[in-house]
Amino acid sequence: MPKRLMTGLNYWFQRDRIVRNLEFFQDIIVISLCLGLFCVMLIRLGAMFFSLVHPLDLREITSDILFILILVELFRLLIDYLQERRISVGAAVEITIVSALREVILRGVLEIPRDQIFGISVFLIVLGGILAALPWMSRFLEHVKVPDPEEPEESTQLLAD
Repeated sequence: MPKRLMTGLNYWFQRDRIVRNLEFFQDIIVISLCLGLFCVMLIRLGAMFFSLVHPLDLREITSDILFILILVELFRLLIDYLQERRISVGAAVEITIVSALREVILRGVLEIPRDQIFGISVFLIVLGGILAALPWMSRFLEHVKVPDPEEPEESTQLLAD
């Protein structure tokens, strides 16, 4: 192969360049998800306003409002991801709690079998525990030093000498 082609291939297969390209494509995917989510929010909001013209069904309107709130929170979560390159566990847990409660409201507590009510209750208790433990875990993890694999530790250097 010509030397110029080999140099070009080496340039394309450098690790940092590959990572940057993958992050770029990931950003494109997240931005397209944001745009799609925004369009779905607008469509659902319009449908909700048109449903107000007909006789009111409180269960349906409550379900639509909660669904739009879930979409707004997902949109916020994606925007936070684009800005900070990480996902907030607290926001994800809050979205999950609202989603579970929406399903209970949508179907009605009396229509859901007892086993499912028990399962949803345990699920919500676990999510509440995670939400309550997040501030404690963040304070605990501030004191923990995570070693950087790029930096050699002093004990390793002493053994090598």
